[in-house]
Amino acid sequence: MTAAEISRIAGVTRATVSNWRRRHDDFPAPSGGTETSPLYDLPAVQAWLRGRGHTSTASPTEELRTALRLLGPGSGVAARLFPLVAAASRRTPEELAELAALSDDQLVARAEKTAGELPVAVPEAEPFRYGPDDAGVLRALLGCVREAGAQAAVDVLAERELDEGAASGVYQTPGGLALLMARLLPAGTSRVLDPACGSGTLLAAAARQGAQELFGQDSLPVQGQRTAVRLLLAAPEAETAIRVGDSLRDDAFPDVTVDAVLCNPPFADRDWGHDELAYDPRWAYGLPPRFESELAWVQHALAHLEPGGHAVMLLPPALAFRSSGRRIRAELIRSGALRAVVSLPARAAYPLHIGLQIWVFQRPEPGGTDRTTVLFVDGEGEQRDGATGTPSAPDTASAGTRGGSRPRRSGSSSSAASSAPSSSASASSFDWAGLTDRVLTQWAAFTTAPDTYADEPGVARAVPLVDLLDDVVDVTPARHVRATAADIDPAALARRVHDLHEQLAEQVAALAAASASGGWQPSGASAREWRTATISDLARGGALTVLRAATPGTRGSKGPAAPTVDRPVITAQDISAGNPPSGTAVDLHADAAQPVAAGDVLVRAVAGGGDAAAMTRVADDQDAGALLGPHIHLLRPDPARLDPWFLAGFLGAEDNIASASTGSTLVHVTPGRLRVPLLSLEEQRRYGEAFRRVYELRAAVRRTADLAADTTATLTTGLTAGVLLPPGTPDSRSA
Repeated sequence: MTAAEISRIAGVTRATVSNWRRRHDDFPAPSGGTETSPLYDLPAVQAWLRGRGHTSTASPTEELRTALRLLGPGSGVAARLFPLVAAASRRTPEELAELAALSDDQLVARAEKTAGELPVAVPEAEPFRYGPDDAGVLRALLGCVREAGAQAAVDVLAERELDEGAASGVYQTPGGLALLMARLLPAGTSRVLDPACGSGTLLAAAARQGAQELFGQDSLPVQGQRTAVRLLLAAPEAETAIRVGDSLRDDAFPDVTVDAVLCNPPFADRDWGHDELAYDPRWAYGLPPRFESELAWVQHALAHLEPGGHAVMLLPPALAFRSSGRRIRAELIRSGALRAVVSLPARAAYPLHIGLQIWVFQRPEPGGTDRTTVLFVDGEGEQRDGATGTPSAPDTASAGTRGGSRPRRSGSSSSAASSAPSSSASASSFDWAGLTDRVLTQWAAFTTAPDTYADEPGVARAVPLVDLLDDVVDVTPARHVRATAADIDPAALARRVHDLHEQLAEQVAALAAASASGGWQPSGASAREWRTATISDLARGGALTVLRAATPGTRGSKGPAAPTVDRPVITAQDISAGNPPSGTAVDLHADAAQPVAAGDVLVRAVAGGGDAAAMTRVADDQDAGALLGPHIHLLRPDPARLDPWFLAGFLGAEDNIASASTGSTLVHVTPGRLRVPLLSLEEQRRYGEAFRRVYELRAAVRRTADLAADTTATLTTGLTAGVLLPPGTPDSRSA
């Protein structure tokens, strides 16, 4: 490991590491590298740090990444560790600690035995053979399973394998999106297939909805292994069959038909097998054009369904209108196979700049009821006001962020692959609960009585098949779902505009009060200088306690998933947007639930969005009792020694976050490396009050901007729909 990596795990600066090397004769000698860039043995460094009373400040996942990195490229150990993760997940934290404390030889022998106890084979996993050089990574793996959960360890291993291969640049389907897609399936769905299973997110979501037989295939061995272990963790009672291979060219389940297919297939894959599969019997609706690989995946899914079975697929928006796919779209509509199209907001899933779509299919039944309409749901628009059909006040918690899937490399059928932080962080930052309710409400009403379904203007509409079968066959939801002037009550809209103007005036006054200058003085001729301490130092001294929530879907030592917990969950998006707790406890494990107390300092574990000041927040009485969501560090200061607002203000400084972070695309914050000045409690409180005023100013700016945007959108809708008249119109009744 490098000096920089030593500084990360010790929670000190690189200059401190250099100082240790010069001052301490017993500091481990370099074991490799060069004179200017020496490399050190990880166990030797860890032993030296423990002897000096330095505990590691790196997260368990970061320690596992470091241990894997030290093995060098081409070691292949990550693939061999998948079975051990699954087996270790069945051990208690105490048992895992005992394993990690064994000598190297004993640890290697016990690890092989433990991995061999796995009752379900992981597809194409390497033999359970470990050597003495693997002892360090075995200990890191056991620590990661013990502290962060087995799923976090699986994601780190998959990240390592994907980084070494040619399949980098693929991302997990967000957990919220996977659950929405699974909930679109009928109740009682038992047998589910995902022919591009990736990391297994969709199959795990299906298992949560009650599916008992799970089939998956992926072209990448690491993804097949990842899915197999995920399902073993998430659905140990389900029957699973995971295979590796190209689903279109080499279907691993040619004779299997299922109740449902869930799939997030590769996008824009020009090498999907157009020429060699030209006469394939799966193309019942027409030969997919060479550049329309998604239509090949659609028909592959339909071919695996029992009559009446459903397929729910995440597809790019261009598929809804491209001329090359018009004939197949027409056949899907004419046969009644296409049941619904749902548009998603941009940034809900990769690629971030476009809004993807969920397509719902149902395999026609011989002699079944003729279907006469297709449901279109607009998931992109703001939530609508029921009385007017116009946008209501925006919900900042629903602002989409990253997650989902993106175009894959040619020839890959992987639908989900990346590190856990990328997907999970994004999933927790998006209001999937609101979007899911919006979509499922319309889908339930439509499927219950499709012939009498009542459209909801601006939200959803059932369109007759004959209206779709024109020269274009465009099934873009925005084209069919719209609020017309006849749907809007002019009096109700006018009242809403009046209310919005009053709210905006009050908020502008609040903003003016928050922005008033009040006693900000220069520090002198130069900036102040002060001694600082790291959070690790303060924690060791008892000034605060550092806690961290588990990642979604991870399992603790024992016990079932969290029971019905009637508490809200504070998410990373709530911290950055200043919202009250908006999450739910559905993804939290019972033994990972950490209640928040007033005065706690919350720090986002993944930086992003370009707003360093939004990385921290002080919990207030409204937050008290809420559960700590994933990817958030909780710092609980001793109020007799640390002021929480002082702590939050300095921790959220851009330079502080940057110096305590690792990564480039995804920036992970190590809380132990954050630093704060050593000041008296009285001076801390003065700074804390100043930081509180800054926070209130930011919140006032955000609320004012939201109200201004809502007011202008409502006015524009009213004027263009002809239900509002410009000010000064002589007689509105005669007009």
